[in-house]
Amino acid sequence: MTTGHTITVEQGTQRVRVVRGQHVLAETDRALVLRETGCPVRYYIPEADVRMDLLTPSDTHTYCPFKGTASYWSRPDAPDLVWSYPDPKPDVAAIRNHLCFYEVEVS
Repeated sequence: MTTGHTITVEQGTQRVRVVRGQHVLAETDRALVLRETGCPVRYYIPEADVRMDLLTPSDTHTYCPFKGTASYWSRPDAPDLVWSYPDPKPDVAAIRNHLCFYEVEVS
């Protein structure tokens, strides 16, 4: 990690739910909580708890020097709504096979 930049990944204890329109896209009590300097807290949901059948792979890919290359999925009304790091950097290896949505409900 770069000086002054930190990322922590912890097992979450809260229920995380993602709803878009009439569809529950994800719901879990097994989310990982990722905290990164300068970024909002993000919840990474195990792929098994995401309705992948309601998402379409996107051609979008982005690169983060701390996490690696992200792949994205979309809904017809929401391009690049969710992302994951298929081959994350070693420091954040725990987020492999997890997806992150921009907006989640936490309870």
